[in-house]
Amino acid sequence: MRSVSLFARLMAALATLLALDPGAATAADIEDLYQAQTIVTGEREETRIPGFRACLESVLIKVSGDPSLIGTPGVAKLADQASEFVSGFGYRDRLAGIPHHDEQGSRDRPYDLIVSFDPARIDAALRSLGTQPWSESRPRLALFIGMRRPTTAYLIASDGDRSLEREALVAAAAQRGMPITLPTKAVLAVAGLSFETLPGANISGLEQIAKPMGGDAALVGLMVWSEKALAWIADWRLGANRKTYGWRANSTTFDDAFRQAMGGAAQILSGHGQPKVGEQ
Repeated sequence: MRSVSLFARLMAALATLLALDPGAATAADIEDLYQAQTIVTGEREETRIPGFRACLESVLIKVSGDPSLIGTPGVAKLADQASEFVSGFGYRDRLAGIPHHDEQGSRDRPYDLIVSFDPARIDAALRSLGTQPWSESRPRLALFIGMRRPTTAYLIASDGDRSLEREALVAAAAQRGMPITLPTKAVLAVAGLSFETLPGANISGLEQIAKPMGGDAALVGLMVWSEKALAWIADWRLGANRKTYGWRANSTTFDDAFRQAMGGAAQILSGHGQPKVGEQ
């Protein structure tokens, strides 16, 4: 296990590397908290209304920072009236530039339905559920994530070759309203971090590495693909309020695993308790 003092001695070198590489501290762009999107087929009302429902649940979770609202009866009841909360919506063609190729035209064409909700109505809806909007400034998470597949293991870096994972992280962070930043390969190398050493890395030391990256807190994840369970087994650690919180979650896709990680961090930081296993 690496000591805090060892991490502290790396700070000067890390700061230099970050100064040389402005992209090292690039964070996910967080869209308006009161906006969400989902994929629909065509631009018809019969697909738009279910889209409103899905987007309303997403916004309630994002604004409150409380993923425990997912699937609750109160949210389901509000979702039945989702249209009343909508202040505007639009479509983005997911096949833009590709001509229609059948007689159905745009009827079965996939679109991103982008929905904006009225902030006052959303805030009132959350209060009716017995919770509150998370109005404080949201801390930026520095992500240290290791993944192991059957034939390879790696850490996700801002300049690495795992673009699908990075894109999924950005999407998950936006969906849960959490700003993020990733280390570069050089920063990981100088810190001596790898899939093998990440489990023993001290959270306080990682928080020190996070600072020159623009991070306010360190979220550490170790994800292992289980052939038996056909799922990612993910263990997460987050330092907050002078404590270290930990939880485990299983997900069939890494997209869902990242959403659970962002949601768990938001739940802790917003004061809505702790996910899964809890504090360690």
